[in-house]
Amino acid sequence: MRIAINGQQAFGKSVLDALLERGDDVIAVYCEPDREGGRPDPIKAAALEHGLPIFQPASFKKPEVWAEFEALKPDLCVMAYVTKIVPEEFLNIPSYGTIQYHPSLLPRHRGPSSINWPIIQGAAKTGLTIFWPDNGLDTGPVLLQKEVEIGADDTLGSIYFNQLFPLGVAAMVEGVDLVKVGKAPRIVQNEADATYESWCTADDVSVDWSQSSAKVHNLIRGADPQPGAWTTYKGKRLQIFDCARLEGVSGSTPGEVIAINGDGIAVAAGDGQILLKRVRGEGAKVAAAEFAAEAGLTPGQKFS
Repeated sequence: MRIAINGQQAFGKSVLDALLERGDDVIAVYCEPDREGGRPDPIKAAALEHGLPIFQPASFKKPEVWAEFEALKPDLCVMAYVTKIVPEEFLNIPSYGTIQYHPSLLPRHRGPSSINWPIIQGAAKTGLTIFWPDNGLDTGPVLLQKEVEIGADDTLGSIYFNQLFPLGVAAMVEGVDLVKVGKAPRIVQNEADATYESWCTADDVSVDWSQSSAKVHNLIRGADPQPGAWTTYKGKRLQIFDCARLEGVSGSTPGEVIAINGDGIAVAAGDGQILLKRVRGEGAKVAAAEFAAEAGLTPGQKFS
């Protein structure tokens, strides 16, 4: 089966590596255009190393791009982390169509920040979907899904790098195999269960200390490391990258610093406390206790 891969960054490279290592016939790699002065995308570097044809269209909406793809005579296109809109005129060119990776349990959490939002919303599980993309946004039929649990202290980073990344690479390969043997399902998504969230940006992750400690904890975890939940101290933004919920009622005003020790900064929330462990002000990430010492932060002061 003649396979074209459309992807980018480390995930795209890992899918390419996995297919090549087992001897699949990868005929071409599509990836993002080069950034001026930047390093080559990892998937492009891997394609160059293996002598594969590389295509970097600025848009997939042009007939000349479709014609170029059709000339390759692909049997299947594998989309491994693609942020551009790819229309059906391109998707349907391969004889078996196109399959795509999405890091949520579709139809839940359609959209570009689908790992952040389940954590922020306090979900106990998330997962990934390999699906057949169409002109909708993450709306195509499902090929396969894998569930993962969200632990009490999991972050965006831990869920992605420890679970959804390696599991996703394996699931893409599994999807290719199902297509090869003619056993790849096309399960229509239930629109009644569908949700959509846009990009999770800094505007979405300002900490409201009057909320419960559970909600504050989920917000910080779901934005760690990107875009980084934040609060303010003396009018300046302070990002929070590691935290824990502390047992007990704070008995203090939300946002008030209760204690500072080697473990971090204990801050009052609406119904408990949050221990800040790592933060970033105007410089690099540092231990919260180090920030407190440098900034002159003492118990009784407030974040807002």
